[in-house]
Amino acid sequence: MHQQQIWSDKVGNVSQVGGIETAVLDNGISRGMRVAWINTGAGLRFKVLLDRAMDIADAAYNQHNLAWLNHAGFTPPQPFSDKGLDWLRTFGGGLVTTCGLSHVGGPEKDALGERGVHGNISNIPAEIVSIVQPDPENGNMNMSITGIIRESRIFGPALELRRTISATLGVPGFHIHDEISNRGNTPAPHMILYHCNFGWPLADKGSQLIWKGKMTTRDGNDFPNGEAFKTCPDTLVSHSGNGEEVAVVDIEATGNGQCICGLHNPALELAVAIQFNKNELPWMTNWQHWGKGEYVTGLEPGSHPPIGQSKARENETLIFIAPGERIQYNLSFQAIQGNENIHTIFH
Repeated sequence: MHQQQIWSDKVGNVSQVGGIETAVLDNGISRGMRVAWINTGAGLRFKVLLDRAMDIADAAYNQHNLAWLNHAGFTPPQPFSDKGLDWLRTFGGGLVTTCGLSHVGGPEKDALGERGVHGNISNIPAEIVSIVQPDPENGNMNMSITGIIRESRIFGPALELRRTISATLGVPGFHIHDEISNRGNTPAPHMILYHCNFGWPLADKGSQLIWKGKMTTRDGNDFPNGEAFKTCPDTLVSHSGNGEEVAVVDIEATGNGQCICGLHNPALELAVAIQFNKNELPWMTNWQHWGKGEYVTGLEPGSHPPIGQSKARENETLIFIAPGERIQYNLSFQAIQGNENIHTIFH
């Protein structure tokens, strides 16, 4: 049955069903931050941090949390946190944290400058240019929010991210469409990675990480743990403090370049799938940190593994965006209920 037939003559305010609501947080470390709550009307709800590059913090499907949230929470933007390890103090986790736009990886310093962990884009507020609400009365089930985030300085580089997050009323998923433009007058180095962080209860002992592709270490060596790495363990003492494991995946794609990865909790019969195109985002990194009270895994599609700008220059994989040029990226997220449905999506 068409959703409009269900709601016809029964709903006078679309917010009763779903849509986008903006707000300003007023307490604790997040005080003063602008956010947008997006309700798909199909069990999936999530919070967009308008002051943090429109990254996505909390996310839930029905009663189940999907995202990992750091103990510290989400701070207002810290625009000068792009040195050393400062990024870690502002990293709240969340379903999506954007890394880049010119550096993805650990802190580094070379003849061209100093770069902190994962760049600065997630610490820059967005200028919101449009919010489109669904209008089921007139047959429009789509909703979207669009903003512009500028990573720029005098003498360059001057990169501009135009981000649209869209969803369809009645569908438990959403789409991120990013357009990155060089507004400067010289070529600009570019790297991007989407740090997608999953937490309990979706991530739990026995949950399955799903992807196809060759796994290597960050150094490019063969990955030692193989398929066992793709089953989530219980908390690990070895992951206390900064203990972690990282696999870099040369992810497989279909004939049209589409890739899929995700996390499946068979006990909950719940999964989240991430789809993207290998021609846009050829790599996927899996971060695992199973510390007590810090139980998280990250699936991270990217233009590069998190090797840093210096290494990307050295191996000639660093992207340069010409003045006036525009690059596009697309990611789709879907919550899936029922093990049969999940196997259909991933297989």
